[in-house]
Amino acid sequence: MATNLHLDFTEMSDKQERFFLSHKRFVAYGGARGGGKSWSVRAKSIMLAVKHAGIKILILRRTYKDLERNHVRELTPMLKDIAKYHAQEKYFKFPNGSIIELGYCANEGDALQYQGVEYDVIFIDEATQFTEQMFNLIFPSIRGANSFPHRMYLTCNPGGVGHEWVKRLFVSRQYTDSENPEDYEFIPATAFDNKVLLRTDPQYIDMLNRLPDGLREAWRDGNWDMLAGRYFAEFNRAVHVIEPFEIPAHWRRYRTIDYGLDCLACLWIAVNELGEYFVYREYAESDKIISLGAREIVNASTGEDIVYTTAPTDLWARSQESGKNKADLFRENGLALTKANNNREAGWLAIKDLLHIKNGESRLKIFNNCYNLIEHLPALQRDQKKPTDCMTEPHEITHLPDALRYFALSYTSPAPTPKKELTPIAQHEQQLLREIRRKNRW
Repeated sequence: MATNLHLDFTEMSDKQERFFLSHKRFVAYGGARGGGKSWSVRAKSIMLAVKHAGIKILILRRTYKDLERNHVRELTPMLKDIAKYHAQEKYFKFPNGSIIELGYCANEGDALQYQGVEYDVIFIDEATQFTEQMFNLIFPSIRGANSFPHRMYLTCNPGGVGHEWVKRLFVSRQYTDSENPEDYEFIPATAFDNKVLLRTDPQYIDMLNRLPDGLREAWRDGNWDMLAGRYFAEFNRAVHVIEPFEIPAHWRRYRTIDYGLDCLACLWIAVNELGEYFVYREYAESDKIISLGAREIVNASTGEDIVYTTAPTDLWARSQESGKNKADLFRENGLALTKANNNREAGWLAIKDLLHIKNGESRLKIFNNCYNLIEHLPALQRDQKKPTDCMTEPHEITHLPDALRYFALSYTSPAPTPKKELTPIAQHEQQLLREIRRKNRW
């Protein structure tokens, strides 16, 4: 069947070889521009189709235009006289019964078309262009009562709407209870690993070197913390993230929340004598009803004197059915709220001011146990249509930063300077001074 098939592996990189040989259930490859990702997808899919008779493979891109340009045009000549292309259904059928289907997923509704369909292997090319919801809807389609490998291969660059979920799973390796860390492997590759590219287009590296700060580190080096377009370019983990310590009793403590049924987010913030802010605890739970979420936040604050809890103004919008608003429900469950200023641009600018680094220090510090805030705050992207605002997508990373934004515009006062305990001699001296002053007045 494959006598006319020719795949040239003579200049395959070590990273590409790792990608081809990995047997993990979820394999991500790339992390920078020019790493030879799309070729790897095509070569790996063809090898699987030839080796496993009857295997069903799906290759996905976010848009039809990208699918046509990157895979249909490339696979058609590669598979000439090897597999028959069915243009209307967009799949290649091999004589041994194997199928490579080509699809796209422009929106989350498109992902539903793959539910109920069984695939043995799925490739998501440029996975950071897919939302986490798309990923969650697609990967359950990898199944089948057969002996074929059942895997998902992803290629990726930093940036895009899916940056955070790809980074969480494959770079930061932070998993939920339902995710097995042993199922995931990340194979980082850059243009420097691509021998063919370096030989045929040596100017490509020069182009990457000329990119602006942030974009250069992301596209050239695969740095997932240096996104171009980051709203909070001031954020520096070495400065803003610190080890937890015991909050002094005299510091003022506050809470701030953001609420939607998709997520109830809360931050605990302490303010010291210098007006410096310390985020010392976080809470972020999805599908949490108000009564339960409020009680959990209150219980987490046991023994603490909270000055007030800020919240967005929309929580005071009254329900036509009950006459109550969400703020009432929070208060009835022990969490009284204070209205925050909801000006988005002013709030973000206030956070930028707190993050500003002067002489190696800033007014905002975050305990390193506040993992979600540390990940989400620097991931917020600048709105291209309104540069003074942040993008609202991906929505799942906005809740804790929004809570911080409400607090940044709230009135606070520095903690009082604690009074020093005087020694008995010092107390006696002060008493003598008071007596002298009293006599002098007479």
